[in-house]
Amino acid sequence: MPESPAAQTPYEVLGVPAGASDDELKRAYRRLLRETHPDTGGEAARFVLVQRAWERVGTPELRAAYDRGAGARTSSPEPTSYAAGARGSGSTARRPASSTVRARTYGHPGGQEREVYLSLMREWVGRGVRLDDPYDPGLVQRAPREIRGWLAKAIAEETTSAIVGDLGVGFTIWNNVLTGRSIDGVGETIDHIVLGPSGLYAVQSEDWGTPVRLKKDDLVGEGIPSGYEPLHQLRGAARSLGRSLGVRFTGLVIVVPDDDLEVHAAVVDRGRLAGAAVVRRAALPQLLRDGTGGTRESIDRVFDLRTRLQQSLRLA
Repeated sequence: MPESPAAQTPYEVLGVPAGASDDELKRAYRRLLRETHPDTGGEAARFVLVQRAWERVGTPELRAAYDRGAGARTSSPEPTSYAAGARGSGSTARRPASSTVRARTYGHPGGQEREVYLSLMREWVGRGVRLDDPYDPGLVQRAPREIRGWLAKAIAEETTSAIVGDLGVGFTIWNNVLTGRSIDGVGETIDHIVLGPSGLYAVQSEDWGTPVRLKKDDLVGEGIPSGYEPLHQLRGAARSLGRSLGVRFTGLVIVVPDDDLEVHAAVVDRGRLAGAAVVRRAALPQLLRDGTGGTRESIDRVFDLRTRLQQSLRLA
């Protein structure tokens, strides 16, 4: 699969602007090879990144292909009914044209994030400049990483919603759910509320463009902003929403791209966040089917919860 929009571009890895000359690119590459080589005290992971960057832009032909957008990904691997940049009411379940009975799905996964991405992209391109295709692969690759991160986040949410939707009629998903709290004047949301036979889950879809790992009771990784604690943030959001609805969440889950987590799933084993998990996308269906607490909800309980949530949840 092509890499995440949030990942560092070859130019960012090599520390040169996209408009650097071929000679400048080559000098940067050679310098970084010396600095990052494990034999000279460098980090092996960084050394590999430098080599991979050079493999993508190291010749004029490779560089021209990359600059045209070869390998960029600007849409979710699984198609969804959400049109890029469009917003709907989110008041009715989306049902694909298929004979397979899918989960009930409400709201627009990635909707807010695509709006932010489009706004930032227009601002970056410049006022008065015509933006024919804000998702043009070449344009996306040239954009600052902060802007690309919003697109990666949108794609992550769309992908998760599609995966959970395939779990079948026993599951219900609400996307972009308002918690009732505000952060810097913006309404806080939980990406997905998932209800199924194994319980009620608060799920966040993330793609920081770099590997992550569980350290004590939260996630760490180069792409995660300094001071940001994703699992603690999700816990606070879920508690706020749960109190307002009079419900208790079975589990907290953060979903990341498969290649960004060394194990299928990692679970916090102690403290206030005990049971919270970070999982690969491929492992999410099994986790939601099996649950994290060992008990399963009755059909009547799931039906009652679904009715209450459908009447009470507010979608962004």
